[in-house]
Amino acid sequence: MTATIEPEVGKSRRRKEDERLITGRTRWTDNITLPGMLHLAVLRSPLAHAKIVSIDTSEAKGSSGVIAVYTAKDLDPDGSIGMPCAWPITPDMATPRRPILADGQVNFAGEGVAVVVARSAAEARDALEKIDVDYDELPVVLDMEAALAEGAPLVHEDLGSNRNAVWVFDSAEAGTGGNVEEALSTSEVVLKRRFRQQRLVPAFMEPRACVVDPTGPHLTMWSATQIPHILKTMSAQTLGLPEHKLRVIAPDVGGGFGGKIGVLPEEMMSLLIANKLGKPVKWNETRSETMLAAHHGRDQIQDITISAKPDGTVTGLKVELLADLGAYNGLVGPGVPILGAFMFNAIYKIPAYHFACTNVYTNTTLTDAYRGAGRPEATFAIERMMDELAAELRMDPLAIREKNWIAHEEFPYTTVAGLTYDSGDYEAATAKAKELFDYDGLRAEQEKRRAAGETVQLGIGISTFTEMCGLAPSRVLGSLSYGAGGWEHAAIRMLPTGKVEVITGASAHGQGHETAWSQIVADQLGVAFEDVEVVHGDTQSSHKGLDTYGSRSLVVGGIAIVKAAEKVIAKARPVAAHLLECAEDDLEFGAGKFTVKGTDTSTSIQDIALAVFAAHNLPDGMEPSLDADATFDPENFSFPHGTHLCAAEVDTETGQVRLRSYVCVDDVGVAVNPLIVEGQVHGGLAQGIAQALFEEAVHDEGGTLTTGTFADYLLPSAADLPSFTTARTETPSTTNPLGAKGVGEAGTIASTPAVVNAVVDAVRHLGVTDVEMPMSPMRVWSAIQGGAQ
Repeated sequence: MTATIEPEVGKSRRRKEDERLITGRTRWTDNITLPGMLHLAVLRSPLAHAKIVSIDTSEAKGSSGVIAVYTAKDLDPDGSIGMPCAWPITPDMATPRRPILADGQVNFAGEGVAVVVARSAAEARDALEKIDVDYDELPVVLDMEAALAEGAPLVHEDLGSNRNAVWVFDSAEAGTGGNVEEALSTSEVVLKRRFRQQRLVPAFMEPRACVVDPTGPHLTMWSATQIPHILKTMSAQTLGLPEHKLRVIAPDVGGGFGGKIGVLPEEMMSLLIANKLGKPVKWNETRSETMLAAHHGRDQIQDITISAKPDGTVTGLKVELLADLGAYNGLVGPGVPILGAFMFNAIYKIPAYHFACTNVYTNTTLTDAYRGAGRPEATFAIERMMDELAAELRMDPLAIREKNWIAHEEFPYTTVAGLTYDSGDYEAATAKAKELFDYDGLRAEQEKRRAAGETVQLGIGISTFTEMCGLAPSRVLGSLSYGAGGWEHAAIRMLPTGKVEVITGASAHGQGHETAWSQIVADQLGVAFEDVEVVHGDTQSSHKGLDTYGSRSLVVGGIAIVKAAEKVIAKARPVAAHLLECAEDDLEFGAGKFTVKGTDTSTSIQDIALAVFAAHNLPDGMEPSLDADATFDPENFSFPHGTHLCAAEVDTETGQVRLRSYVCVDDVGVAVNPLIVEGQVHGGLAQGIAQALFEEAVHDEGGTLTTGTFADYLLPSAADLPSFTTARTETPSTTNPLGAKGVGEAGTIASTPAVVNAVVDAVRHLGVTDVEMPMSPMRVWSAIQGGAQ
């Protein structure tokens, strides 16, 4: 009797990589020490906008341990190097050159002005204080609307404007829906609201760092990056380096959240200086540098107009955005708001839709991708508007959502934004969430508190969301003028002893790829979970890939692994038939074995691997290898969804908010590892709730970041958050063989509007219709006072 092998996919395995990560027995970029290595430290501008009159480096050059001091003219004499932007969203997008070091002018506080090279990191940082820079201050512009006003100070004089680009989608013009202006003019109910998405700092655990070794036949860079493959290609293009002589390694990376998706000026200067000196160099930033100069996220003004019939049926949605890019374009920064353009319609059947985004330059740190990248901003706006519409019509906010959402029997469904959602069941997720949350009971309690005029009021917040994961079908990215595709590559190597090496282009920075990929391959090939090793993050061993962001690792990279495994099995089949002396059609494969149909005669794929290695008895003309690789380009995005419910208590006398309970039911399709899914959801909830209640990057009127440390930039701890109640429903994706949908950003996307809706709901009867994020006690109290007046 054949033993039943328990499937790995669906099993809550503890992550195999955690032992080395949690104990620190691994290699982070800053752990890497090479013989003769020198250290870099960057002098950063204290001013947000100024001409550089002169830079005197003479005293710094004479400091203890200092090898060299460089300015822009030293590293780029002809001013030809500019940091890359991979997403020109319109043909006429205004793109200033971003130099490696400020070249004659600084445009945000924290921009690099000079770099010291010394024998130790401490000596390099000490020498920074001896560099004398004479600045001629210029007017700053920090507010997006002020930046677009006539006569505003210009961040870049040569552009003639602070406008980067205007990108528009209109459903009538695209043929995906009706005319918005007609819907607004003919509908009986029209609401307009303005929301502010505050600026956030991607507060990853490990600051950015890189090490460059110019010795040997290759130029090797270690970097705490999410994108080793893209970094390699972009570095070669930016600096004119031969790409085949450049190797990029992302060792274990301590978090990213989109914050390590850039190609950094510091990485480019490290490559140039290592080449110039012929010695290894290391750059590792301090935490305060991370806050100041690593890219920020969000920062939008959202003007949203929604129209509806008196029964709550939505008839149109108009979105007008201002997006702050900061002083320069990030690698994908201009396109981040555009990703949200396809998600403002969310789970709803909206017949007419118009989206317009104006990107703006200001004298602030540049913005780029941050967990969710455009989709959290979109979900926030539509979920806030659904609550506002419900309040206007005196309807239950869950009822108005149900009236407008796509019913489960309507899938696949093509939305007004032109995307086709393949599967989903919003009814099931919502019903489960209501049950776990005790929705009706909490509503009853809310009414009692209001009737009694209690000081502490109860609010219920709702967020029913979907997002597009699996960034992205290459043809879609091409239509949006993105500079690369959206495929992913994987390879499987069958070793003679029956062990398996999986090479993936999706490089992890905390997501648990090594565990999940091992589970996938164990099921596909029928080998033990422990027999699979995952190799990633090194462009020499993993030579091809498009890296990790946009919840693409599983639904793109994971599918590439499945496709490679299918090729391994296909290559093994003729060998099995030859060894078992039968026709290939007489074989069936399962549980790691090829078995002759109707018999118990079989051979395992691991035995075949050894036979192929020996090559003593193979079919004529067969190559002695089972190794295979595959490149997968998705045909569509995947669309996870869920319902998040939040109960918040608000003290009307102090503005203090306490999250009493939080329930979320997410549908991520088939879960490869439910334990990892749970961890991703918990982490995402913490980040989304933090935007609602705690986090904000603030500049003073001169452009100085006043929240440049964790003493000023408030991150929540476990003590600040409730215990989450999480659950799942499952509607498998129909666009990939695993049925997976992605989970990297779900908690972040859904939780922010759920919390804000809860707080507003608690005090709406006091005249409050909005509270600006983060909803500090002072802002909540002020909103209550304003409502009362």
